[in-house]
Amino acid sequence: MILDTVIYRDVTLWNLLIVGIIMVIAAIITQIVQIYLKKGLCDRLPKNELLILLRVIRYTIIILAALSVLPLLSIDLTGLLVAGGFAGIVIGFASQSVVANLVSGVFLIVERPIKIGDQVLIEGVEGYVEDIHIFSTIVRSYDGVYVRLPNEKVFTNVISNYDVDVARRIVYRIGISYRDDIDHATRILRDVLASYPYALMNPPFELYVESLGDNAVNLTVLVWAPSTEFTIAQRELLGKIKVAFDLAGIEFPYPQRVVWYGREESERVLDQNKRPVQIEERENK
Repeated sequence: MILDTVIYRDVTLWNLLIVGIIMVIAAIITQIVQIYLKKGLCDRLPKNELLILLRVIRYTIIILAALSVLPLLSIDLTGLLVAGGFAGIVIGFASQSVVANLVSGVFLIVERPIKIGDQVLIEGVEGYVEDIHIFSTIVRSYDGVYVRLPNEKVFTNVISNYDVDVARRIVYRIGISYRDDIDHATRILRDVLASYPYALMNPPFELYVESLGDNAVNLTVLVWAPSTEFTIAQRELLGKIKVAFDLAGIEFPYPQRVVWYGREESERVLDQNKRPVQIEERENK
């Protein structure tokens, strides 16, 4: 048969045909993968980074396909595998973090636990996500400092995303004097929360007495605000509550202590307190 014709060594036309078919299949797979990646990542990655990712995937598939057909061409891979294995170990150790960041970057883009503009807490860094690259994520802290986080750290650590839900809960613990009326204080709090535009009615806010402290009756205020306005609401509401309590004459008590003396000591203190009064009375007489 024509396909059994030997070209060189043990390589026949049939081997060359198989090699061609494998390379064509590899090219088709490369095109399909690139098309799907372009559709899925065109809105999530900058154009230059997307091109780099597509090239890496294309060359990886082609190299794997080429290595798989070398035995069909009677090419001995023993020496190549030994040298390649040694080089691969060296390169692997040298580029371990680079590869880990690359893979983590792909997972972040596909899974999307965070997106640009989100308020996050990652690895102790709190702020806004400015950009998500293949190898790193840029976070701008609330102080205006730009922090570059390797994607491996981002993907393998706990991510607190403050903007995933549409609302966040504000918690205040407010102490009032024991002389003040609790019902009156809670009515004032309800009026303040009901009139504040960023205090959501659904979920509803909650007010209750949390504890009876040493110096005050401790009230807890739980109110929900839109995630986008959370910081503003958290700051403004507390000021409005303070102003409303001042107008109503409700005190925020200072820490205070009651000191008890022994019997002899208390009599001596009382006696000392009375002496000036007695002297003043004598003088008045």
